[in-house]
Amino acid sequence: SKGVRFVESIEDIPYGAITVFSAHGVSRKVESDAKGRNLEPIDATCPLVTKVHRQGQRYSSKDYEVVLIGHENHPEVEGTLGRISGTVHLVGSVEDVSELHIINADKVAYVTQTTLSVDDTREIITALRERYPKIEGPDIKDICYATQNRQAAVRKLAQNVDLMLVVGATNSSNSNRLCEVAKDAGVPVHLVQEPADFQPKWTDNVESIGISAGASTPEELVQNLIEKLGEYHQLEISTMEGISENVKFSLPAELTAA
Repeated sequence: SKGVRFVESIEDIPYGAITVFSAHGVSRKVESDAKGRNLEPIDATCPLVTKVHRQGQRYSSKDYEVVLIGHENHPEVEGTLGRISGTVHLVGSVEDVSELHIINADKVAYVTQTTLSVDDTREIITALRERYPKIEGPDIKDICYATQNRQAAVRKLAQNVDLMLVVGATNSSNSNRLCEVAKDAGVPVHLVQEPADFQPKWTDNVESIGISAGASTPEELVQNLIEKLGEYHQLEISTMEGISENVKFSLPAELTAA
C-alpha cells in the first residue's frame, strides 16, 4: 500500500531509491552495485544468515576450503556464495559429496543454508565426516530455529491426519521441506500458495487435515485457507501444542533511527 516493489536485480531500482536487502542476504557484489547507484540500503538480512556468512568468512580466512550445504540458485545460497572469499564447494545431496575434489583434506570446513531439512542436512554432514574425518563445522545448529520447529511439528502432526496442507510459496525452501517431511511420513501433502490454489477433490474421503506454513508465511493466508475449507466442510478446529518461540531480533539500524 506504500508502493513497495519487488525486483530481481539492482539495475531495476531507480538511482537514489531506498532499497531493502531481503532476509536471505545478498552478495558483496549486490551491496557494491547498490552503492554505485547511490541507493539507500536497509539490510534486513536475518541474523542467522549473517552468522553463516561470518562462519564461512572465518574458515576462508584460515585458508580452509569451504563446503556450503544448500540448494543451487536459492537466494540465500547465492548471497552466501557471494560473501565468502576463496574456494567454496556447493553440495545439495549425499551424492554430491562423493564428487567433491578437495585439495587438502586437513583444511576443509562446512556451513549450511539455514532453511534446509534437518534430516537431509544430517545425512550430508555424516557423509562429509566419513569422507573428511578432520572436517570442521557446526553440526545442524545453524538451521533456522523456526524451520526446525515447523519440521518437528509437521512430523508429529502427520501421524494424526489423513492429509497435510502447507501454506507457502512454491519457491520457498522451508515450505518445500515441510512438504517433504509430510511425504516422508506417508501422508498426502499439497503446497498451497494461496487459498485459490486449494482443490476440493483433495479432501475426498478425508476426515482430518493438518495445516502448517512456511516460516515467513503471513498468518492471514493460513486463516484464509481455513475459511476456504469451511466452504466445503463443517470444520472442528484445534491447534496442536508446539515449541514456544520467543527469540527476538533487533530492527535494522535505519529503522530504529526512524
